Amino acid sequence: MKSFIFDIDGTLLDTETMYIKSLQAILHERGMERSYAELATTFGIPSKDALLRLKVPDWERVLALWGPRTQDYRSTVAVYAGVTDALQALKDQGAQLAIMTSKRRFEYDRDVVAEGLSGYFSQAVIAEDVAHGKPAPDGILLAMERLHADPQSTVYVGDTLYDLEAAHAAKVQFGLAAWNGKHPDLTPDVSFLTPADMLKLL
Repeated sequence: MKSFIFDIDGTLLDTETMYIKSLQAILHERGMERSYAELATTFGIPSKDALLRLKVPDWERVLALWGPRTQDYRSTVAVYAGVTDALQALKDQGAQLAIMTSKRRFEYDRDVVAEGLSGYFSQAVIAEDVAHGKPAPDGILLAMERLHADPQSTVYVGDTLYDLEAAHAAKVQFGLAAWNGKHPDLTPDVSFLTPADMLKLL
């Protein structure tokens, strides 16, 4: 593999608690009791799509509240162990690295830039860059276009069914970030138990 394109949430950063707890709190305040497990089924897709799938009434207002409310749970965010070392090693060995995420620009800046990860990547495709989010392939295709990457030597690293579907729709391999400990019921093309396992693809 020559090109590695990464999801962020649940892959590079442990952000699930921040997103789900903040949404749960907003819905509670509006008289809607939803379980953490139910809300977490939409983790990894654009926020608007998540609210629509959850059939949240007045979703536009909830969406406007959700981003600012995540700040209350920002302390729960962490870079997964071994990720930065693996990214540096991939770069050192000549791999092209990019991000393709459902995050909006302010979320990318708040999380990826703030955690010091942005410097590892030559390209970043965010929610505002594409018309259709995951599981559509648009974001991965755009990232490959920017990298001048060949699909046959490209892997998309993520952690959800949406990531797998987007990768396969873009005709690239899907690598499961199994280091997050979630163990979803997926059949990836390759599974990485630790971030360092990615180096085996070079």
